[in-house]
Amino acid sequence: MPLIRRIPKFGFTPLPKEKRQILNLEALSRFPENSDVDENALFSAGLIKKGLPVKILAKGELKNPLKVTADAFSKKAQEKIAAVGGQAIIKADSKVKSPS
Repeated sequence: MPLIRRIPKFGFTPLPKEKRQILNLEALSRFPENSDVDENALFSAGLIKKGLPVKILAKGELKNPLKVTADAFSKKAQEKIAAVGGQAIIKADSKVKSPS
């Protein structure tokens, strides 16, 4: 057996990626105008599962102004929510790091 195969191998072990639930703006259009959309409202509507952080992405259009609370937002999603007259609020106890 060659020496290189007899020596134990050590190396880099990457940290596991944080899993997130992805939700697009088009899914939020089912909520009535000026409503508060948070994790409980999304769970009640059957859009997410409990336990994993939620990130809102900008796919689709939002027609109603909403007050959306989530763990993270894409920059484009924040812009689209604000353009309609809504608010994008990042949860204070969120463990997900949003890009600045």
